[in-house]
This record gives sequence, structure tokens and C-alpha cells, in this order.
Amino acid sequence: MLVADQLYFSDPADFNDPLDSRPNVEGDITDHELEQILSRLVEQRIKAEMLTAAKSLKYRGPKTIDHIARHSRKRADSLLNEIRYNAGDPAYEMDDPEHFLLTQYLEEELLRRYDRGIVSFGARATCPLMWSHYGDQHRGICAGYSVPEDASDKLNKIEYRGSRNVKASDVAIMDHDPAARRRVDDAVLLRKASSWRYEQEWRLIGTRGVQNSPLELEEVIFGIRCDSALKYTIFKALEDRRRPVKFYEMREQHGTFQLRKCRLDFGELGAFFPRRARDYIDDFADLDIDEPPQGLSS
Repeated sequence: MLVADQLYFSDPADFNDPLDSRPNVEGDITDHELEQILSRLVEQRIKAEMLTAAKSLKYRGPKTIDHIARHSRKRADSLLNEIRYNAGDPAYEMDDPEHFLLTQYLEEELLRRYDRGIVSFGARATCPLMWSHYGDQHRGICAGYSVPEDASDKLNKIEYRGSRNVKASDVAIMDHDPAARRRVDDAVLLRKASSWRYEQEWRLIGTRGVQNSPLELEEVIFGIRCDSALKYTIFKALEDRRRPVKFYEMREQHGTFQLRKCRLDFGELGAFFPRRARDYIDDFADLDIDEPPQGLSS
């Protein structure tokens, strides 16, 4: 991916923090309004899924569209009836179980709409915790990027605060109200607990999977325990890049727990690599191993 100048946009469900990108929907509206929102979101999702299936099967025409619309409406009505029925379960020890269930289903439906991927970046290359948590305990590397002007609006800064709440009233209008959409997006994608503040995280949000990088690769930093062969391999892979990449390595600051970034000289590595293990055997090829060395007997 370094050679191809690509980035991997991960599914937030795979993040090590299970609360990351998992907001709570706050039911600040009536049950009837919650039903309307939930019904609309379910219908939209089912319609999209069935239209995709119909396209792959080459089904088209007004009958197909009508069938999809009826089926989507039926699925939404069925879900609402299921919620009303389950709300009568005496196991729910709360004042309004139907309101609770509607809010929970709305939360699940909201998250289904967020199928985007995330690339995470840290603002500090010298953070010891980042190297230990994400740099394979200093055996890995850190890739440093600059932000071109045309990509600056694609980067989003994480907010570190306690609340994960999203108002249902914002979900209701997010499709046609940019301010509400931003509030929901921020709560779903750009909010983490304050204990993660050390990461100083920024995020790129886009289509999941491998994508071309909108940022500019500027440097590669190797961990303290990074293997010399890996350093050499990455250096050789990137040395002829059209825009040169700088190379650094992490070193300890003597007498402290701090790290410092130092420019790496590949002259010594270039003298040793690439190596051939059997060179040592060939160096002794002209010796007669059947004749014991002078002064020894068998």
C-alpha cells in the first residue's frame, strides 16, 4: 500500500474500542413520531436492497417498482407490529417499553446507514502509547502525510467527550437539514471517550476498503525494534518515488521516557543488504575439510 500510495478505509465495527462509532439515540420525540421515522428508514433500506437485487437480476418496469414499494411498506409495518407486541412483555420493567424499543430499533437502523470506512491518523509521531498500541510494539512503522489544499476539507478532527447521544429529532430531519446531518455525523463518526485523548486523532471518511490516498506521503518512521531488513526493503521500494520520501527512526531520549525522531542514514544498511547467507559457506569452499588442521588429530 505504501508503494501504490493507497489507504485502507476500515469498518468501524472492527475497531478495538466497541463504543467507537456506536451512538445512543435519545428519544426526544413522541412514540408516533418515532414510528414514522423508523418506518421511513426501514422502507428506504429495503427499497435500496431490493432495487440492487432487481438490477442484478435484470428485473425492471413499473410492476417491479410497485412490488418493491409494497414489500418495503409491508416489512416496515411488520416491524412496528412486532415492537408493539414485544412492548407488552412484563419483563420490561420501565414506564414506557414501547418508547424504549422504538428508540433501540431506530438506533440499529441508523447505524445500518453508516456503511462508510475510516482511516485514522495521529497528530504526534513521537507518542510512546501510539507506538506501543498501534506500531506492533515498535516493530512496525509510522507513515507521515501532509495535507494538500484540495484534501483539507476531507480530514475531520475527533472530539473527546463523554456523551454518545444522538437526538431522534435530528435523525428525523437529517436528510434535508445539513446542520442536523452534521450533528448526527459528528456523533456517529467523530466522537470518542476522553480517555482516548492521547491519540490526538484525525479521520478520513470514505468508501470502505483500499482507496487511492488523497494525502501526500512525506515520511516513513521506523520503530525502535524495527528489523533492519524491513527498513532496507521499504527504503528500496520507495527510493525512486517521483516525490521523494524522507526516512526516520525512533530513538529514546537518554534518561527519560520520551521518544525522538532522527533522520536515518541508509549507507550502513546498503553495505550489508541485500545479503546472501551461503556466502560464508563459499568462503571456505577451497579448504580441504577431510584434512584436520595442523596440531590436531582424529
